[in-house]
This record gives sequence, C-alpha cells and structure tokens, in this order.
Amino acid sequence: MDKKYEFKENIPVLMLHIILAALAANAYFFTRFNTKLIPVFVLCFIAGCLMPALLLRKIPGKMLKLCYFGTKMLVMFLVTTVISIIAFICGIFMLEEKNYWLMAGVPFLVELVYFWIGIICVYIGSKQLGMRYRVLGILVGMIPIAHLVVLGKIISVCDYEVKLECGKHNLDEARKDERICATKYPILMIHGVFFRDFEYFNYWGRIPEELEKNGATIYYGKHESANPVDKSGEAIAARIREIVNETGCGKVNIIAHSKGGLDTRSALCFNDCDSMVASITTINTPHRGCEFADYLLGKAPAGLKDKVAASYNAALRRLGDKTPDFIAAVTDLTASSLAKFNEKTSFYDPKARGIFAQSVGSTLWKPAGGRFPLNMSYLLVKAFDGKNDGLVGKGSFQWGEKFTYVESTTHRGVSHGDMIDLNRENIPGFDVREFYVGLVADLKARGL
Repeated sequence: MDKKYEFKENIPVLMLHIILAALAANAYFFTRFNTKLIPVFVLCFIAGCLMPALLLRKIPGKMLKLCYFGTKMLVMFLVTTVISIIAFICGIFMLEEKNYWLMAGVPFLVELVYFWIGIICVYIGSKQLGMRYRVLGILVGMIPIAHLVVLGKIISVCDYEVKLECGKHNLDEARKDERICATKYPILMIHGVFFRDFEYFNYWGRIPEELEKNGATIYYGKHESANPVDKSGEAIAARIREIVNETGCGKVNIIAHSKGGLDTRSALCFNDCDSMVASITTINTPHRGCEFADYLLGKAPAGLKDKVAASYNAALRRLGDKTPDFIAAVTDLTASSLAKFNEKTSFYDPKARGIFAQSVGSTLWKPAGGRFPLNMSYLLVKAFDGKNDGLVGKGSFQWGEKFTYVESTTHRGVSHGDMIDLNRENIPGFDVREFYVGLVADLKARGL
C-alpha cells in the first residue's frame, strides 16, 4: 500500500487526551491541597474520555470508529495507570496525611472507567480480535502480568486493524476514478472443494467487495462443492455459457482457487467453452496433485473412508449439494490422479487458444501460522510434498505462462485459506485484498 495513503493520527490531540486522563486519575493528589479544583478535574475526566471522538471523522464505518475509540481508551488506561502508580508512590512521601485508600482508590475507580469503556468498544467494534483474544481477555482478566500481556496484544491487533482499514479506504478513495479493476471482460470466481461460493458464506471473504470498489464486475461459479473434476468442469462450462449469453460480455476472466483450477482446466479442455474465456488465474491449485493424499487414501481402511465420506456427503447435502461425492473429489487431488489428468490434457495449450494462463502459490512457514485444520495438516503435507500452504506442496502450484509465488515477510507465512481471505484476517506482510487488486489490474492492463 502506498505510504502516502496510510492513516496518520493527530498526535497533539492524543497527547492532550493522555494528559487530561492522567490529571483526572490523580485528582485526589492535587485536590488534597485545594478542594476548589475538584470541578476542574471532573471536567478533565469528561474531556479525557471524549477527546478521541475528535478524531473519529477520519475513520470510515461505525464499527471501525468504535474500534479506534476503544483502542485509544485502552492505551490511555495503560499509560495513565503507570502515571498513577508513580503519583501514588510520590504521594506517600509528599502528603502528611497518609490516606492511602483515597490516594489509591480514586485512580483505581477512574482507571476502571477508562478500561471498561475501551474493552467494550474494541470487543464490539473489532473484526480482527476473533474469539481467541476475546476469550483470553476474559480468562486472564484478573491474573497480574498475564492480563497486561493480553491487553497489549489486543491493543496491537486493533491498532493495526484501524490503520490498515483507514489506509485502504484512503487508497480506494484516491484511485476511485481510475477504476483499475474494470477489466474488459467480467471476473468469474471459481471456488475449491468442500465449499460453496453462494448462499450462507462468501468463499472469497473481503476480496470481491474490494475488487468491485475498484471497478470489477464479479460472478461466481455456483457449482457443487464435492464432485469429481470432470463433472465440476461440465458445471463450470455451463456457467460460463450462461454468463456470456445473459450479459453479452463475450468472454470471462476466470480466477479459480484450489481444485477450482483443475475444474476450470477440465471445462476448457473437454467442454468446448474456451472461446468464451479470456484468461485463467489459478490460486494455490494442486496441478501436480498432493502426494500425502495418495498416502492417506492408500492406508486408510475402507470402513473408515466410508464413514468419513458419508459424514461429509450428508453435511454437504444440507448445504445445497445434490450429488456430493467425497471420495471422488479427494481422489482427483492425488498425485497419481493428476499425473493421468495432465497426460490427458497435454494436448491443450491455453496460449495457443488465445487465453492468458497464470498461476499463484504460497507457503506456510509453520503449523501455528495456519488456522484449523491447516495447522493440523501442515506437517503431514511437508513430509510428503515439502514446502506447502497447509494442503498443497510448492512444486504443485506452477502452471501457465506466469507464476507468482507469495511469501509473507513475517515468520507466519500465507496458508491455503489465507489466499482466499477465508478467515477475514489481516496478515502482516501480506494484504490479500490488495494482492487481488493487483492481479485484476494486471488483467486490465493486458486488455482483458
């Protein structure tokens, strides 16, 4: 993201905010000498609580405003707590009347107000805290030191969320008229296995909205989630024809994730629809299959496979699939099946058919970097496929004219799910929404 569009805070206002809050928290220390100052400190308390509101006009969205306000209140709580402790220690030696309860009680009550206003606001307003930090905050709330560590993490997550979202808002506003994602042909987004891209849940997270903000026209595959590659290919080909016939757009640009990339290749190779496709971008697709899948299917007892398949198929029927086939879908992702598929499709050259084809892949650096179940599968996949995204090995991603390898600048890495914003999580070092804006802007630049 361009640094000139990053969110910049009004530091003088925030410093005044801290000063007023600190004065209010330590009112007893000062009013001990002159009780007429009490109304002044009451005003300091009110002004200190309201001061961050002066900066809210720069924050887009009600929830983000609430998150920002809460974050500043929590920062104020931490800073003024330290100041209050120092003032208390000094007061012990400076005040003749050793009224320790009042000296400690007034700051405690004021800090309590700061804390609860802040924590309630961030719990309601933040989209990035997730259940983990919300639950941790409750569990360790009364444990000394541990609660400060968790509070620091909560502040860090929320602060990063506000700055990132404000920066993205500023960037989108600045380039709104450019419509950098307004491609000649619309975007057709194809989901992977065991998920659906319509009804109940948006498979692609915040990505479609970001693309549309920048001029893109988005359609979805709307095919079933657990069919073999050939059957899914037929459904995708039908969907391509449907979009082209209904809109008159002529062609579509396809962005396909995981098994969706294989389904798309099957659609073009065997269903006579490639004249209606301008480009294909596969995201973390196992073009050469997954060796760990061969191992699991080969070692698992038939009874166990049947039970797992029956459970998945039943769940997928409830989500809308008419003919889910768990075993067939998984088998088509094995290295042995993909070797046959690649041989079968070796005749097909997208470039020779006038289609721009490219691929994208990413790597997870450690199990803890992924969310369930990718954190569980990472080591197994690594044993068979080497570097991987939690499901697919690095060596399986590359296909087409251009290959883009995504690496996070942090130790976390970027997982199979991160590449479609599955958890709606802001990952330091990798902005998934801006990554897709770049992909689609490149398609536009190519005249597609």
